[in-house]
Order: sequence, then structure tokens, then C-alpha cells
Amino acid sequence: MKYKVHRFEMRMTEDETRLEEFLNSLEGEVVAIVPNTTMTLFTTAKVDFLLIIEKLV
Repeated sequence: MKYKVHRFEMRMTEDETRLEEFLNSLEGEVVAIVPNTTMTLFTTAKVDFLLIIEKLV
């Protein structure tokens, strides 16, 4: 089995449609989606990008 890791830059409040289109365009099976979060002012979390792991056929 082969896997491919995609880095998907995003802003959670604006890129929902773009993420949906990207996921639907993948040919393999999505195994996991790992968010990279950072702390912002006032200790709130912000997602900078997603790592999307795809299992290739």
C-alpha cells in the first residue's frame, strides 16, 4: 500500500467549500485528517493547515 500526504492551507471560517472540492477530487481513500493548530491571543486555537493522508489504490 502507498500513502500520500497533502498539506491543505486554510482558514476555517472561509475555506469550507474549497476543502469539500479538494476532498471530492482525491482518487484514493482518505485515511486521516490531522489539523495543525496554534494558540492565538487570549488562548484561542487557530487551524493553520490540515495534513490529509490519502491511501492510494
